Amino acid sequence: MKVISGKRMCAIVERHGWSLARIAGSHHIYVKPGINIRLTIPVHSNSDLKRGLQRAIMKAAGIEDKDL
Repeated sequence: MKVISGKRMCAIVERHGWSLARIAGSHHIYVKPGINIRLTIPVHSNSDLKRGLQRAIMKAAGIEDKDL
């Protein structure tokens, strides 16, 4: 799995139909109509996400490795 930044993850989830609901500090909260889940993505400048967090976000958003 390729490690990516929070900014890049935001762009990927937006391509998959998620929309930015609000920003709380450095955390971007995304929602998707019809799904009762909120995604919280930390965007700390251009820092990479940790592998476990990235994997959890990908699983919740329905994103696969090939989509990165």
